[in-house]
Amino acid sequence: MIDMGEVLQTFIAESQELLQQMEQALLDIEQNPDDPDTLNAIFRAAHTIKGSAGLFGFDLIVAFTHVAESVLDRARSGELPIDGTLSALLLEAGDHLAGLIAQLDAGASLEALPPGIITRGEALIGRMGQYLEASPSEARGEPATSASATASEADTGRDEGHWHLSLRFGPDTLRNGMDPLAFFRYLNTFGRILQVEALTERLPSAAEMDPETCYLGFELAFVSDADKATIEGAFEFVREDSLVQVLSPAASPDALRAHLDALPEDPADAGERLLRCASVSRAELDAVLAPVTAMTEAPAVVAQTTLMKAPVDGPVPAAKLRGDNSLIRVDAGKLDQLINLIGELIIAGAGARMIAQNSGLGAMVEATEVLSRLVEEVRDSALTLRMVQIGGTFNRFQRVVRDVARELGKDISLQISGGDTELDKTVVEKIGDPLTHLVRNAMDHGIEPLEVRRAVGKPLQGRVSLNAYHEAGGIVIEVSDDGGGLDPQKILAKAMQRGLVTDGQTLAEKDILNLIFEPGFSTAETVSNLSGRGVGMDVVKRNITSLRGTVELDSTPGVGTCVRIRLPLTLAIIDGFLIGVGQASYVVPLDMVEECIELPPGHLDGRDYLELRGDVLPFIRLRQLFDEASTPPRRENVVVVRYAGTRAGLVVDQLLGEFQTVIKPLGKVFHQVSGLSGFTILGSGDVALILDIPGLLGHIPRTPNDLRQASPVATLT
Repeated sequence: MIDMGEVLQTFIAESQELLQQMEQALLDIEQNPDDPDTLNAIFRAAHTIKGSAGLFGFDLIVAFTHVAESVLDRARSGELPIDGTLSALLLEAGDHLAGLIAQLDAGASLEALPPGIITRGEALIGRMGQYLEASPSEARGEPATSASATASEADTGRDEGHWHLSLRFGPDTLRNGMDPLAFFRYLNTFGRILQVEALTERLPSAAEMDPETCYLGFELAFVSDADKATIEGAFEFVREDSLVQVLSPAASPDALRAHLDALPEDPADAGERLLRCASVSRAELDAVLAPVTAMTEAPAVVAQTTLMKAPVDGPVPAAKLRGDNSLIRVDAGKLDQLINLIGELIIAGAGARMIAQNSGLGAMVEATEVLSRLVEEVRDSALTLRMVQIGGTFNRFQRVVRDVARELGKDISLQISGGDTELDKTVVEKIGDPLTHLVRNAMDHGIEPLEVRRAVGKPLQGRVSLNAYHEAGGIVIEVSDDGGGLDPQKILAKAMQRGLVTDGQTLAEKDILNLIFEPGFSTAETVSNLSGRGVGMDVVKRNITSLRGTVELDSTPGVGTCVRIRLPLTLAIIDGFLIGVGQASYVVPLDMVEECIELPPGHLDGRDYLELRGDVLPFIRLRQLFDEASTPPRRENVVVVRYAGTRAGLVVDQLLGEFQTVIKPLGKVFHQVSGLSGFTILGSGDVALILDIPGLLGHIPRTPNDLRQASPVATLT
């Protein structure tokens, strides 16, 4: 049976993508109103949504989009200039369409919409209708009708004013959720069907008929002002396994010959159908039938005819009709399930590998090694499937910057770099809200008003930048501005006023700046629609921390501010380095490990630093940090880790080697435990805790400069 719910979800997903593309193109065309390619892209997006909605019978969306499409068509023809007012109106129209699609996504019916949505749609149609004064029927959402439709048939026996459509629907059309009659209804939204002739030659006997198989073909006489691309676009959803041929009015003999050649029937029979629809004259048909008849004896044409006469249970391959298409749409939930299963496979594979090593059987050890390598390749391939470019998220902020700048009365541009940087889809989805708050904060608090920028000699147009790049197995996202920067003294005074800092307490400038991430902290003098209520920056930090990321802030007064977010590439599976402390096992993300060295025994007791090739290296004793009561070994090791430019050592008992780590979240009871980011299951079934390296580095009390001024340190080379 056909799953109409799945087909509808496909329509919703594709419409949402098209609306995002349409919004981006509208923002681009504001900067370059004379770019015909961008304008055509906007028109195509609106037209595709309209066509798809027509196939599903969503008349409300069809009628609304038809008006927007008509305005865009006048703009394409040069009758309407694309200015800020029209662009803003079309953006509002896109928002309204997005709202209608959201209603469908939520399972609501378009026939029972809230009054506010209906009123807004009618108001937008009225405003767009003002741009269609010369076409009142289009302003009302009525289909355009060609002037030539009323022309009388020529003496030659051919109506010069209509198109001819030859349709051969594929056998899977009904199974794919498509209704042939829906295409006819949609054609009538931008034209008028004059005559239809149904082809029933492929119909089997009633006993052999499959109710889910489509056996029908049609010949249509169709009148419309639309172009050929628009008419062909109406059948976009069935072109993969159907044959759609469109013959233009007053087509040349060569075009008519090509049309007949492409049809699976005998050219003479196909020509008679065109003649009955008044799409060709008898003289034109006779002129082309002779060469067509002769050509059918040629091997190439015989091969083509054989191809087009594929049996019902073997439709014409899509590649023959449209060209190869290597992309498929996969439900995100299925990818998540795949990643979970691969995680379980990694754990099971680790157990099998341990058993093989304990058995001492060489053949079994070799087999498990091959299995481990293949599992690792499968893991990498599966994780790649969930990797998406962050550019799509960045581009959404073009609209945010445009709207907020107008609300604030500022001139602000958005610069994007590193949009091709990839990371896990789950991370991309969850980073959107924190980025939105940071961008709005940069515009409200960071960028100065025009008169202030003019007074200090800055460009009148402020700049907000989004940048992304890879670093040490993770991704760094920077949100920066060229505004006035943060005043550390103002932040410190506010913190002291709220009791966050006591009198006489000395803080480094970086620590002072980080006070803005405290709950309820705000330096805004007034409360606006955007900020000033002390809500947001603490939520930003909490959301980023939940993604196992960190956030830091750099600011120079008068120059600008940069908020730097560091995130892991994936939240599911990583390469880890397994270490042991007492009876417990821990995992360090492998991409943060620089090297491993032996700790000199004895004389370093009580100290937390050493000198490594001329540099002071602070270290943390995990045995003390986690209150390990067992007797320490005679030989200890230091795992040197680096994160965000900071390097430190972890003193451990054992180095157990690399380990594929399936990250599992800690329960709510452990959320307040510092230094841990999750756990994993070893091949033995034991649990190993995953160390939170950024959190552990916060346990280092002193800077390298402070350490150099302390008592002598040991030297390692």
